[in-house]
Amino acid sequence: MRGDDRGFACAAAGGGNGADRDDTDPKTPAPEEPEAEADPLATALAERDRFRDQMLRTAADFDNFRKRVRRETEEARARGRDDMLREMLAVLDNFERAIEHAQAGGDPTAVLAGLAMVQKLLADTLERAGVTVVDEEGVPFDPAVHDALQQEVTDEVPAGTVVRIVQKGYKTGDRLVRPATVVVAASRPGSSPPKDPQPD
Repeated sequence: MRGDDRGFACAAAGGGNGADRDDTDPKTPAPEEPEAEADPLATALAERDRFRDQMLRTAADFDNFRKRVRRETEEARARGRDDMLREMLAVLDNFERAIEHAQAGGDPTAVLAGLAMVQKLLADTLERAGVTVVDEEGVPFDPAVHDALQQEVTDEVPAGTVVRIVQKGYKTGDRLVRPATVVVAASRPGSSPPKDPQPD
């Protein structure tokens, strides 16, 4: 074989010249494609849905809380009524015994003593329930707790003083249940109000 033929054969066996070789390194990563920008509308809609779900859950939780509080309040009120009713039933039982004793021709003094005992039992029951009585005489008339039935002319107390309780009033705490019906002192016609003492 001639020298030229051997050179040609070597070139063919070597895969041709350098221009024909693939110099790409298989370990080199391909360039990353730029990430697509998020759609602002889709992001806003997703946020809206998330906030709406949170709002619905909060509203449901609040509704359940309100129902639970209402139920517990009604149960507490019912328990309070039951306790008060049991106390009042004891008073009613004693009233019935006193009536039966009187109808059987019992001693009037004993019947009266029994009624007084029942009255005290009832007053104690109301006091334990937080009820206070408005029945004080000799105090200035107070429209917040008194209901004036009439006036009575008198010189014994200053005008505007409660001189007699016609019907007791009752309060629970600071709340008035029933005002006391009272008679209020009035000045005599033509009389002048008392003067303050002059200083020495």
